[in-house]
Amino acid sequence: MIAKLKIISLPFFLLIIFSIISCFIAFGLYNLLEGSIELRRLISKTTQVLLIASIYPAMLWLNHKASELGFVKFRVFIKDMFFGIILGIFTLLPVLYLSYVLDITVLKTGLSWTLEQTLLNLLVSFLLALLISFLEEPMFRGILITAYVKRLGISAAILISSFYYSTLHFVKAKTSIPFSEAKLSDTFHLVLEAFNNLLNPAHLGALWALLMVGIFLAVMRTHLKLSLAWCVGCHAAWVCQIKMAHRLVSVNQESSLKFLVSPYDGVIGPMVAVWLSLIIGLYFLYRYTQKAKFVVTQ
Repeated sequence: MIAKLKIISLPFFLLIIFSIISCFIAFGLYNLLEGSIELRRLISKTTQVLLIASIYPAMLWLNHKASELGFVKFRVFIKDMFFGIILGIFTLLPVLYLSYVLDITVLKTGLSWTLEQTLLNLLVSFLLALLISFLEEPMFRGILITAYVKRLGISAAILISSFYYSTLHFVKAKTSIPFSEAKLSDTFHLVLEAFNNLLNPAHLGALWALLMVGIFLAVMRTHLKLSLAWCVGCHAAWVCQIKMAHRLVSVNQESSLKFLVSPYDGVIGPMVAVWLSLIIGLYFLYRYTQKAKFVVTQ
């Protein structure tokens, strides 16, 4: 039992340790760059870099091969990622369209993109989305899923990895500190503010949605046995669509249904959570009926 608690809580303790280390590194970078990048952003990005850098040592420590984490050969990876992108488009676009039809979101005024501008915005959004998914998927649907499945079982692996995935999105500080007033102690205050942000009730809708996103991707890895490339592609497609939505539409503050999207980013929220829950529920219902048919034929 104690061993299980240790491996469950390990990512949280690593996050705390890396956040503390980041305070010192970020403060040094902040002074070196003369405040050109906000201190809170430097702490956040440095922590992310340390988490990503820990993947390979974690693989060695847990004695996992890259193939166990879901990595496949390059050609197969590209093909699987393409199918993942298609899946991501078809699983989020209906929600974005429905929110527009229901007048929850409205087109921003003054938009006059040319074809070239549209393609450029789409390309930039996709590349940024791809970078994010390449950073996050090996950690959450790679290391965590593999480690927890072997030690705790599939259901626990899905729930715990998804919990960490969803909550880490809200470990963010918002306070801006002027360069002339910044002190090393301020970095620790920013870290405390970031962790305290987890308790913000305004984020519950987005937290629910991101939890379902994590479960959806985890089910792909565990039950469907799909490669990590599928998750990378699907994740990238979702993020790309969200970034494009930020450029094209805004939340209609007069809408009585605006509670269906979260103030976290104006896109994800209860509507996304319910939609993904429905897809996941239908998948498991299909599996149950197939097993029932198999038992009957026996």
